[in-house]
Amino acid sequence: MNGRIVVQRDGHVATITIDNEAKRNAMTQAMWIEMGDAVLALSRDMPVRCLVLRGKGTQAFGSGADIDEFEKIRSSKEQAIEFGKHGHRAMHALRDCPIPTIAAVRGICVGGGLELAAVCDFRIASTASRFGVPIARLGGVLAYPELEGLLRLAGPQLTLELLLEGRLMDSAEAYEKGLVTRVFPEDGYEAGLQRIVDNIAAGAPLSARWHKKFVARLLQGSPLSEAELNEGYDCFDTDDFKEGYRSFLAKRPPLFKGI
Repeated sequence: MNGRIVVQRDGHVATITIDNEAKRNAMTQAMWIEMGDAVLALSRDMPVRCLVLRGKGTQAFGSGADIDEFEKIRSSKEQAIEFGKHGHRAMHALRDCPIPTIAAVRGICVGGGLELAAVCDFRIASTASRFGVPIARLGGVLAYPELEGLLRLAGPQLTLELLLEGRLMDSAEAYEKGLVTRVFPEDGYEAGLQRIVDNIAAGAPLSARWHKKFVARLLQGSPLSEAELNEGYDCFDTDDFKEGYRSFLAKRPPLFKGI
């Protein structure tokens, strides 16, 4: 059975599941296309306040591209360029998603799986998670678009350590080196993840979108225009801001509507 990408909605939370459990959630070309389509569609869905990306089951978040396809559709430079476009589209869609994104990592997270996780805002691991990019063992190379997210997250030293040594890193080391955001024990993983999702979804959705935009803009390093500086105060004209301070004064939970 070929793998698939499954999208589920639960209130303000959307979950994208990489469903190819028999192959440790490896991604076929069709799945890369489906992933890009799913993320782009959810990015336009204003009611969504948190997007969770995960693998089917508990043994693997994702093991990258499905090697069984290589002989047929990725065995030459020309084919690899065409194949790569679909993965790059999916990664860039996640990178540019205005909604807070969480990579819920249980089990193996290697190759293209780690590339996807790297462009999410959070990487929540379990104590059984393992991370790596052993592509050199296949004689392969991460192209620039595939390397971008990992380098931005991990920096040059850790990126080269992962690429050149090719070993798998456990969750404790990954956390120590800044590759993951938080680590939960296996028996408390889902509860820990849910607390994070609930915290994000409870916040003002426009605030989250602006904060993501502002952080990405500041990382560019170029001077801000007057219009960009003024955008930092647009929140004060929103209904959600009024709801936020009024609910605080009334000592009740806020009911944000994203307007």
